[in-house]
Amino acid sequence: MSVPCKLERSLLNHEEYEAIRLTHHPAIYDVEPTDLADLRSRLRKMHDKERTLGRQKRREMRGKGAARGTNFPGTAERPSQRKQVFAAALKRLNRELRRLHNLTARTAHVEAARKALALHRAANFISYPSAGLTSHEGMAPRSSTRRRKIVTGARIGRVSQATKVAQAIRDTRGA
Repeated sequence: MSVPCKLERSLLNHEEYEAIRLTHHPAIYDVEPTDLADLRSRLRKMHDKERTLGRQKRREMRGKGAARGTNFPGTAERPSQRKQVFAAALKRLNRELRRLHNLTARTAHVEAARKALALHRAANFISYPSAGLTSHEGMAPRSSTRRRKIVTGARIGRVSQATKVAQAIRDTRGA
């Protein structure tokens, strides 16, 4: 269950409330990410302290533990409410840090994708260096290193001629 800001203000002292106030909606966007990380560690310590005090007070109420201090409030309700305030602030803070992390990761992925696309497009257009000014006559023909195969004229049509002769023999045999 969410806790209204007025109840937060009544449960916390001024320094604690200023730390909690920075985790609410408009103020959280103005805080730098490094300051948010420092604030998270402070809020965790405050949350842990209230959890410890609440546990101790519940032990006292059951008769299992000695009193922690003489001026500690009589019920365990107050520390648990304060703990809930710190837990809600931590939840808001973690959500904002996750949002900032995802935003930076998304921009990094977009930049990497754009760079990869540019490299891919550049690979399609290979630019050759210019020949520049040359002082020689130009290209010289090179002789082929393959062996020349010379087929005699008598062998050029011998397969098709053999087929014609065989067909003619078969035709005359049937007549």
